[in-house]
Amino acid sequence: MGYVESICISHKKGIVKKEIKEANFIKDYGIEGDAHAGKWHRQVSLLAGESIDKMKEKIPSLQHGAFAENLVLRQVDFSRIRVGDLLRIGDSVLLEVTQIGKECHTSCAIKKIVGDCIMPREGLFARILQGGAVRTGQEVCVLTQNETTVKQAM
Repeated sequence: MGYVESICISHKKGIVKKEIKEANFIKDYGIEGDAHAGKWHRQVSLLAGESIDKMKEKIPSLQHGAFAENLVLRQVDFSRIRVGDLLRIGDSVLLEVTQIGKECHTSCAIKKIVGDCIMPREGLFARILQGGAVRTGQEVCVLTQNETTVKQAM
């Protein structure tokens, strides 16, 4: 089982997100205070901490939030996650994965520095099915579509 390593928000789009210790996840909207919140399919963006570690080999000063990610998760195998899978954070928050990767915008600062950006390939996007408070250190459980279907049938 994985855990939340970092939570990041920004009050304006196009800037680096800043780390916070706790955030309110609002059902069908996004993270309270984050510029990317709204009634759309990309309410929360996620990256694996292990992916960021690889980028830190090239840019040691890289901080969480540099890729405009909301959540950095550790010990979660992103390669096995598919659109439609669910992520349970703690006891209350439930996210549905809606998109894997995205088109990188031309002014991406990371891509300009390193020549590569992981968000287009490795980033996950989700909408909030059930809201609540999320804190760093909370456990994250991945429910695949098959597991979800079996649990709903029980």
